Amino acid sequence: MAAAEEEPKPKKLKVEEPPALSENILFGMGNPLLDISAVVDKDFLDKYSLKPNDQILAEEKHKELFDELVKKFKVEYHAGGSTQNSIKVAQVNDKSLSEIPWQSGGSDLVLSLLRAQWMIQQPHKAATFFGCIGIDKFGEILKKKAAEAHVDAHYYEQNEQPTGTCAACITGGNRSLVANLAAANCYKKEKHLDMEKNWMLVDKARVYYIAGFFLTVSPESVLKVAHHASENNRIFTLNLSAPFISQFYKESLMKVMPFVDILFGNEMEAATFAREQGFETEDIKEIARKTQALPKVNSKRQRIVIFTQGREDTILATESEVTAFAVLDQDQTEIVDTNGAGDAFVGGTDSFI
Repeated sequence: MAAAEEEPKPKKLKVEEPPALSENILFGMGNPLLDISAVVDKDFLDKYSLKPNDQILAEEKHKELFDELVKKFKVEYHAGGSTQNSIKVAQVNDKSLSEIPWQSGGSDLVLSLLRAQWMIQQPHKAATFFGCIGIDKFGEILKKKAAEAHVDAHYYEQNEQPTGTCAACITGGNRSLVANLAAANCYKKEKHLDMEKNWMLVDKARVYYIAGFFLTVSPESVLKVAHHASENNRIFTLNLSAPFISQFYKESLMKVMPFVDILFGNEMEAATFAREQGFETEDIKEIARKTQALPKVNSKRQRIVIFTQGREDTILATESEVTAFAVLDQDQTEIVDTNGAGDAFVGGTDSFI
């Protein structure tokens, strides 16, 4: 009797250094946040009803938290937000390990940055970023931090809402994250993306990345960029970002899906997307296969679907096959936290496209 066939082992991804890139070749658009991190005390957490290890959206009772954090504690600032983080990873230069923000909070890059830091070293400003900020001190700091990360950020600046912020209140090994999107929700296509000087930067790019979060802010902007990429046979990449995007912004998501060349997501986002699309399967490989086969406008580029699963295999689906890639072993004691790990994964991938 023939021996039973063994299930194929996950492949190991071979990584090669990318060639030199031109300026503004990568374009990202999303919700910019200024990450503000500080070691705080229990009294500060109690004052604002914060749990030691949590992630929440700011409420009215947190209105004074951000200013008090800056005044009372020693803080570190970083340019954050999902898409901007991915752009930073793709852009980040050859800084030394000692310069990496190990204690940063919000959506920062943590351990994954170590593996992505060398991906694009020259020239600087290979990546462009659009988003909305306020005309205030936090906005000025955000512009400075984006410039330090060599991101060519062109923000739409308005005075109706303050710059979006994410406070990381650190106590011991815990961190309580409080995000106030504010101005990040105020991006206006007609006042920024449609302007000739800005659209020239969009046209200059060859790879585009937008997180699904931005579909809650300006779906018309996402669709315009996606159309442009498809019409010019350029690469448009999108992230599912969170389960609620597939649930509550399904219409906007599915309008842009036919233009998506590379789709990113994690296992929870993939499962929710499958339920919303009626795929009738919980097998992540089958979900990836069915997602890859969804209608697509630009037939010159077949869609690629990439689903991460934390420590488990990363799933990659193309037109011809679905492949599992083993995740590199990592000493768990070296991981500060996994906030922004998905953003870093996308940035690393985009830098190789």
